[in-house]
Formats: sequence, structure tokens, C-alpha cells
Amino acid sequence: MNESAIEEHEDRWILGLRGLAVTKISVDFQLTLLLGSEASVILECPFRLGPGSAGNDNLQVMLDPGRQEVAAALALCGAKVLSAVAFKTGSLRLVFDNGLHLSCRADPSFEAWQVAWPGGLRCVSMPGGELAVWLAGTESTSGED
Repeated sequence: MNESAIEEHEDRWILGLRGLAVTKISVDFQLTLLLGSEASVILECPFRLGPGSAGNDNLQVMLDPGRQEVAAALALCGAKVLSAVAFKTGSLRLVFDNGLHLSCRADPSFEAWQVAWPGGLRCVSMPGGELAVWLAGTESTSGED
């Protein structure tokens, strides 16, 4: 994974996870999706998962890693990422090749999620909705302009 694979836009970061498959799912008080050996997505707050667009809440279920209520996420095992977007409002949206969409909003009090790559590159949804991005070997970059 190199830094050029993530791309900053005015309101979001494209995370460069396209084509990576979910090779391992771990659950404790968070849900961790290992994407090959390239990256991990760690969900610490409730999130939505289901078919269709991320805005179609009727078809999606709410999963809560803090309560280990994440069984539906097992359907992601082996799925490849088609799209991964971190919005500067602190929300995350992942789209998988099996038709599932995962969305996680920022939390007012906790880090809702983070994506980490080897070498120190990291993107974190900070409490209150700010997005922080650490490029390898640099200070944090705030999502606010």
C-alpha cells in the first residue's frame, strides 16, 4: 500500500482499498476486517450493513460491535472492496462485490472507526465527527479545511 493510493477530495478521502478481499473477521468490543495483508478496518461503534445503497436504511441492519451483535458481518468474509470512502464529516462507506454496503457514522463521544495500513498510514473518525488522517511519517491531517 502506498500513499498515492489514498486520494483527498474537498469533502472526502478515497481510501484505496479497491480490490482487497476480507480475509479475516475478528470480534471483541470492536469488529475488525482484515483486508489481505494490506489494511484493516476497525469498527468501534454501531454501523449499518445490508444490500443496496448506503442511504437505503430499510434494507440494512444495525450492528453493534460493543455488544458483539455482528453476526451479519460474517457475510463479508471473502468479499472484495469495490469502493471505500471516508467523508470529512467522520462517516465511512464501504461497498463490496457481494452487494453489501457498510456505513458507519461519526460518534459524538468516541472514535467510531479507523482504517490502518502497514507503515503508519491511518484514517480515524474522531469523536464529534472530525476526520484525522496520518500519512506515513507525518503529523495528523485534520479533515477540516
